[in-house]
Amino acid sequence: MKGILKEFKEFAVRGNVIDLAVGVIIGAAFGKIVTSLVNDIIMPPVGKLLGGIDFSQKIINLDPDVKTANGQHITTLAQANEAGATVIAYGQFINVMIDFIIVAFCIFMLVKGINYLKRKEHAKPEPKKTTKACKYCLSEIPAAATRCSQCTSQLEAEGSNAPA
Repeated sequence: MKGILKEFKEFAVRGNVIDLAVGVIIGAAFGKIVTSLVNDIIMPPVGKLLGGIDFSQKIINLDPDVKTANGQHITTLAQANEAGATVIAYGQFINVMIDFIIVAFCIFMLVKGINYLKRKEHAKPEPKKTTKACKYCLSEIPAAATRCSQCTSQLEAEGSNAPA
């Protein structure tokens, strides 16, 4: 039993697990923010533009015989919940889909930014060559050399257009 506890402690305090826990907590908080954004900021103006529709209350009633306590037909999700009617809450589904699209887009942009930073990190400039090949014997010599150390041929000075 003591070995299992020790092993669990090593697992729980490992960096990856803590990072994952922080990510899940931040993700849950972000999800609540996006849900509020959709339900409280985006959908009310959209509903207003579409004739005063409250998407969160839009349903398809599968129990047309069930009525509200005062005998009216069920037309909203709140009424269906109160009366215990079976409904398809497509308005809620639309809100959740918009939530998903916003969260997915934010994650896409985050991953895109991280990939950009990684590419930039790996794309370091190529170091300046310190050697060159002798055009006569093809051996490697210092880039600033004016004479080949292998075949003693006279070479052009760097930046000079004069023939050797």
